[in-house]
Amino acid sequence: MTQKLTDLLAKNREWAERIKHTEPEFFAKLTAQQKPKYLWIGCADSRVPCTQLVDLLPGDMFVHRNVANLVIHTDFNCLSVMQYAIEVLKVEHIIVCGHYRCGGIQAAMQHQEFGLIDNWLRHVQDIIHKYQSYINQQADEQGRLDALCELNVMEQVVNVCENTLVRNAWLKGQQLTVHGWIYGVEDGLLRDLDLSISSTTEMKAAVAHLQQKTT
Repeated sequence: MTQKLTDLLAKNREWAERIKHTEPEFFAKLTAQQKPKYLWIGCADSRVPCTQLVDLLPGDMFVHRNVANLVIHTDFNCLSVMQYAIEVLKVEHIIVCGHYRCGGIQAAMQHQEFGLIDNWLRHVQDIIHKYQSYINQQADEQGRLDALCELNVMEQVVNVCENTLVRNAWLKGQQLTVHGWIYGVEDGLLRDLDLSISSTTEMKAAVAHLQQKTT
């Protein structure tokens, strides 16, 4: 016999009833049109529920998630989400958010093998090779992992900014800022990595600053 997830369906009904009780018109508004100001590019980790972290309701944030929050120039899934967010929804902010204690980052650093995903995490190992000297300067293994989690976010922010979708939006004068954040699973807090980019000029300056910081 097929086992049904009745507990999850029950929780859904309870959630919907709570929403309708506190805001009767909520679902009617959602059916009209979504108008989020934010695109969140984050990790698929189940411990990082993006809208809950910033206390937003459904409809307030457009979301793309994958293992280790990577932005790869040949990933048409991610690019399609970005295009829709930028050109159709006209989001004003793209938030790339990683998190400490990321299993994907750890697997890449420790050369763990899990099969197909090893190919995806090669992108993280490229970052390790790029910043090996800086990573080695950290005091211990946890410090090295934390540093790599942060560097990975910064590299993905640059990847977002280098994409033609973002560059074309800036050329047209569209208001669009790309941010780098990281989440602490251990304390529930988001941290701004002091990387917010709104133009090609700012991107070049940010890349130069990152290179200077890690050499």
